[in-house]
Formats: sequence, C-alpha cells, structure tokens
Amino acid sequence: MTTQQQPMHIEMFFDNDSSTFSYLLVDKSSKVAALIDPVLDYDAAAGAVDTCSADQVLAYLNQHELKLQWILETHAHADHLSAAHYLRQKTGARVGIGEGIRKVQQTFKVVFNIGDEELTARGECFDHLFHDDETFQIGALTGRVINTPGHTNDSVSYLIAGHLFVGDSLFMPDAGTARCDFPGGDAAVLYQSIQRLYQLPDETPMYMCHDYQPNGRELRYKTTVGEQKQQNIHVAAQTPQQDFVQKRTARDATLAVPRLIYPSVQVNIRAGQLPSKEGNGTAYIKIPLKGTAQLD
Repeated sequence: MTTQQQPMHIEMFFDNDSSTFSYLLVDKSSKVAALIDPVLDYDAAAGAVDTCSADQVLAYLNQHELKLQWILETHAHADHLSAAHYLRQKTGARVGIGEGIRKVQQTFKVVFNIGDEELTARGECFDHLFHDDETFQIGALTGRVINTPGHTNDSVSYLIAGHLFVGDSLFMPDAGTARCDFPGGDAAVLYQSIQRLYQLPDETPMYMCHDYQPNGRELRYKTTVGEQKQQNIHVAAQTPQQDFVQKRTARDATLAVPRLIYPSVQVNIRAGQLPSKEGNGTAYIKIPLKGTAQLD
C-alpha cells in the first residue's frame, strides 16, 4: 500500500485476536522506518506468550532491508500486549510514548502492588517520553506528537508526513470514540483532545488502532479528519461537549472489562517487558481479586 506522499510508504499489519492495527512507516529515501503499536501474541487461557505477529514485522524489515529507528506507542494499551521490548532487542530501535505514561505507571503500580525495585513510575523502560507538540525524525520524515488524553492519561496521536495515527482516541466514524472509564480517563478531556485533531485539514488521512467491524461490515482502518467531523456517531464537528460526555458516560457504564486488561497493562507500562521472573525462573501475571470480603 503506497500513500499519497511519495517519500513515505505505510505497511499495515493486523492482529485478528485483538482487532489491532500496527503500522510500519518507511522513509523511502533512507530506508529508515518506525513502527506504531506492535502486538505481542498472548493466549490468556494457556498463559502463553508468542512473537508470531512481531516476527512478521521483522521479516518485512529484513526482506526490504529496512532499519527500524522508532517503536511508537500511542498509549499503554489495555487490549493487547506490546511487542516493543522484543522488537527493541531485535533491532536496537528506540521505544517512545507520551510523557503521561508516568501517571499511568503511578496508578497501576498501586493496582498491581508493584514495588519501586521493579518500577519507579518515572517513565523508565521507555527510551523517550514525548511532550506535546514535540517533533522527531524518521529518516527524512518529520513527525509531530499531539497529546490526546481522555481515553488514558498517556494517549498521544502522531502526525507523520501529513498522516495522523490516533491510537484509541477515535474509531472509524460508525464506531465513534474510545471508552473513558479506565483509571485516568475523562470524557470531557477526550472531547477537547478530539477538537484538536479536528483542527487539522479535512483531507488529513487518519489511521485507526482498532476496528471492531460494527454491524458486520468489512474491516476498515483509514478515514479522514473531514469524514470524522461529518459522520462520527459520538462526536461530529457540531456535537456539544455536554452531549458527548453524557452519551460516552452512559455507554461506558454498559461495557465489560476488556478481556486482556490485566496482563496487557502490567506489561505495557513496562514498554512490553514481562514481569520479572521469580525464584523458580517463571514470570507471573497478577490479577487483582475483587469481592473477596466474605472469604476473608
């Protein structure tokens, strides 16, 4: 798939289990690349981790003789484990995320009772913490970071060579927006973040992190700012903030906890590193138990 701008090629990878899109962005002139939101395969029932999805990316890099410069996370995902650490080990690429990850680490250190000896919540594990409006290079391509909190404290969007990658903040127009009921989420904040994205030119291509194919339609991963402003079912251009907050809050109250939230978050706040192995040489995922008062 070749984009409208000749200097950049975008290769999309899709993980069917988590409905996640990962994007490899290639500067054609230098053959330098960045990867957005890579997936580490995880079988929750078996407790088994696998690198098949990440290895597909490595195979593509090798086949086309590309150098991976950046691994970019839009946020600490709650629906899939990140392959960032594995790919960093294989390629030497730097892992970047928004500086709001510190707040997310602080929150979930408490949830998972993680000690300072394993995680201090200062953004460690990541190679770079992006601040709002920071620019960076992918070879000759220029990227800009746009803080878009609301779904999570650390959510960012990446505007790279005129193409916008929004993480979970927005879905395709017929699916609306991300939920805001996770710790640190805020529907009013998400509304304001989306208004920032809507200030970009209407023709700006916009790439999703997920598509859950509402009403059984075909898989879609790309829209435009203009289409979102006209057609988004939760927050079109003329939608008042109060209406969006009420609708988003009511919908969130009906949603189940994401299937992989506990393994995903405790791995992803560590940039895809698994929890430290214990004395028997095995790493363990923690799951906080609720409703145990009567069993004490």
